[in-house]
Amino acid sequence: MDVLAVLGRRFLALGDSYTIGEAVGETDRWPAQLARLLGREGFALASTEIIASTGWTTGELAQGIRLAGPRGPFALVSLLIGVNNQYRGRPIDEYRAELRELLVTAVDLAGGAARNVVVLSIPDWGVTPFAEGRERAGIARDIDSFNEVNRDEAARVDARYVDVTQVSRRALSEPELITEDGLHPSAAMYARWAELVLPEAKAAMTTG
Repeated sequence: MDVLAVLGRRFLALGDSYTIGEAVGETDRWPAQLARLLGREGFALASTEIIASTGWTTGELAQGIRLAGPRGPFALVSLLIGVNNQYRGRPIDEYRAELRELLVTAVDLAGGAARNVVVLSIPDWGVTPFAEGRERAGIARDIDSFNEVNRDEAARVDARYVDVTQVSRRALSEPELITEDGLHPSAAMYARWAELVLPEAKAAMTTG
């Protein structure tokens, strides 16, 4: 029996505050905005599920997934994680190892279809008001280094990859892209991310 036919096409978004949408409403989170875009393009989803929490590192996300026990297969699985590893000064080698394990989990939840997994790059929080007084250039270098890892690991398993870092850096000159908390993306920023992810999500759901 085709499980997807029974359950319908579902989307599972894995991550941290950027996925749960800290400081914005549920309908403004980027996974929710992506789901609406997909619906308009003829890729209706039966559900959009999120396993994410503000402050999570890779290791904490892995534990969160184990506790949640999501039931696959999902037609689309996204993974955006790592900013808290960087923020807490965790070793980049640890990030690589834990991300590699998360990707194994993500592919498994996508029914073994790596091309149904979309990895998003880590946004640059160094451009936000929250980073005032910190070494912004150093934060940017760190974020770029972590993104080299997630890009490499996504390619290693043949998952899809979307760069949202460059658009996140526009917040330095476009303050409307950040919420009133001075750190997290606004609905407008998430809308841009959803538009960037849309082509890869459509391709995943077409070939999956």
